[in-house]
Amino acid sequence: MVPAEVPDAEAEPDGLEDRLRRFVTIWSRAIFPATATSLTRPEFEQHLLPLARSLRDALHDRIFDATPAHGVGAALVGAHCTDPDALARSLGVVDAYLVLYCGEAADPAGELAADELRARCARLQATFAAGFAQALRERTLAEQEAIARSALAARGAAEDALHATEARFRAVFEGAAIGIGIADLDGRVLEVNDTLTRMFGGLEHHVRSRNVSEWVHPDDAPQVWRMYKELIRGERDNFRTEKPFFRNDGTVLWTNLTVSLLRDVDGVPQYQLALLEDTTERRLLTLRLRYEATHDALTGLPNRTLFFERLEKALAPARETPKDAAKDGTKDEANSGTKEAGPVPAPRPAARFGLCYLDLDGFKAINDSLGHSAGDRMLVEVADRLQSCATAPGEMVARLGGDEFVALTTGPDTQREVGELAARILGALATPISLDGREFTVRGSIGIVEGKAGESTAAEVLRSADITMYRAKSAGGNRFEHADAEADARAITRHGLTTSLPAALERGEFFIEYQPLVHLADGTVHGAEALVRWSHPTHGVLSPDRFIPLAEHTGLIVPLGRWVLEQSVLQARAWQEELAAGTFAGPVRINVNLSPAQLHHPGLVADTVEVLERIGLPPGSLCLEVTESALIGADEDLLKPLRQLAEMGVDIALDDFGTGYSNLANLRRLPVSVLKLDRSFTQGMQQHPADPVDLKIVEGIVSLAHGLELGVTVEGVETGAQAEHLRRLGCDTAQGWYYARPGPPEMLHTLSMADAV
Repeated sequence: MVPAEVPDAEAEPDGLEDRLRRFVTIWSRAIFPATATSLTRPEFEQHLLPLARSLRDALHDRIFDATPAHGVGAALVGAHCTDPDALARSLGVVDAYLVLYCGEAADPAGELAADELRARCARLQATFAAGFAQALRERTLAEQEAIARSALAARGAAEDALHATEARFRAVFEGAAIGIGIADLDGRVLEVNDTLTRMFGGLEHHVRSRNVSEWVHPDDAPQVWRMYKELIRGERDNFRTEKPFFRNDGTVLWTNLTVSLLRDVDGVPQYQLALLEDTTERRLLTLRLRYEATHDALTGLPNRTLFFERLEKALAPARETPKDAAKDGTKDEANSGTKEAGPVPAPRPAARFGLCYLDLDGFKAINDSLGHSAGDRMLVEVADRLQSCATAPGEMVARLGGDEFVALTTGPDTQREVGELAARILGALATPISLDGREFTVRGSIGIVEGKAGESTAAEVLRSADITMYRAKSAGGNRFEHADAEADARAITRHGLTTSLPAALERGEFFIEYQPLVHLADGTVHGAEALVRWSHPTHGVLSPDRFIPLAEHTGLIVPLGRWVLEQSVLQARAWQEELAAGTFAGPVRINVNLSPAQLHHPGLVADTVEVLERIGLPPGSLCLEVTESALIGADEDLLKPLRQLAEMGVDIALDDFGTGYSNLANLRRLPVSVLKLDRSFTQGMQQHPADPVDLKIVEGIVSLAHGLELGVTVEGVETGAQAEHLRRLGCDTAQGWYYARPGPPEMLHTLSMADAV
């Protein structure tokens, strides 16, 4: 029972230890009136403090273990808090205040979600109750058994003490709070007390007329009857176990059973004494708490905790027991009396599993447009449909959180069954769901992992399924994909590169290579394009296509792009100084690529101006390359920073021109001064004779560009024939492996000096 006092939020202490002491104060106020301790209440609070600290630590352990709560319950009994009301009040305090005072305050990093804390709290309550009950039971059983033994032993004492002994025995026997029964060694029930009679339904003759051997239950532990036979034979004095019994009305009575052997003065077995504690309600409470801790509160599906338990069991390698071998017909040569073995059994099919990882497509839009209440109703409907898809033996559905669900199937033929299960799920989701008078079609992306048990861990399987699900989502959604080891490895590598990008920039792992831009008319070096590279400590030198998309996704492209701009401008300034000193014949211009993310950054113009002014490079010596696809449909807000840079004198080049399918009329409103023709238009010119269609297309583009007073640069030039065709068509500059591959800035000295000669 939780105390009526509600803690004042304004007076709540800030420190972790203060919050813990506040929790202990509430706990002591709740249970102190129900204790039989000789301690004062302040002394009792000091006794509760380490117990509360144990509960708090267990709540926040990285690897959760509810075992300490068992000791807390036992310690409460040890402090003479044996009144059942003390247990009820303690559980109420833990349920109401443990997470409140020892939850977020002890977890400032927010590593544990609120639902996880509540689930852990529920499991701690169950273990707490179990520890309290066990300690109370052991204490009671010890007292009751000692008294019963004394009473029974006294019956064989002197005649003058027989009457007193019988009276004491009867008082203990009839007044005991637990059921007591006495039977002979043949199992015939001789005596039962009223408590035991009530436990079995209230009809004494239905209990006294039974034989112990008749109380077999399908859920009996395998060793129960073995231990019973050992006790009857005198090989053991007692045993304890949890055992269910059928009552007269067919319901199940769960008990903690202690059976002891009573011997005569010569040590010969004579009777068996059974002590039974009714644990049915406690078991139901434990099962209810277990259900709440392992099932999703919204949908009723198994949650992440239970799913991982089932998955780990499904992934565990099968182990054949001797009993299984006997069922298969194999013979034990040592016991068969012959060296001839029986028929070799057919090998069992390997245990397999199949996992479908489902994520709803566009679920966030439902929450944003209709609210979370409507989203919750949709999740409940989706859960019902998924559950109807997984009804076969060995199949289960669980909710991992949010709009993520998993379906698991096990058996020898999961290679076929898991695909059918995924198809059933997509089919079940295809029917529209009605929410607030509107119908919504639910779509989902499913990642499938299938394989043999014992080859992967649960974490590895779920990671692969998650990666595969995102692959299905990126392919358009409303589909399923099967896991692929190579695709998983690529995704893991991408993730590793993503996480190491920030540190790589700080450690100076990036460097720049330069590829010369050559005048087609005379072959002289006109400038160079800066191309960033990543010298990764594990994967070696990585080209931009391996990490630029990752940098754009994480937002690191802005500081990385600023670093590339600064280093490139520094190099261009160094070339200009060498040119003035006569030690270098060019280039004096530098081309730097801009990603779409950089175009949207508000500091683009200010950063560029700051770098140029600080280093002292004229704006006309810088050319910023922007891909055509980034400017398709661009509004004036996006074009404004480019216009500002162009007005300063910075050249703007439209990179990969011809791949974006943009309207050529857009060229009039774009602040560009150079078109960089994509290599796909010139591949047909690598040999003589050139592709006439490619010649006509390039001729038209060059004519259009020159008519608009735009320069034309061609990339990907690989042969002399290609360069000659482009020169005749009037292209201004070119770059490609025909002239030089990207390399260090020193490489351009050789090219420029050769041109000068």
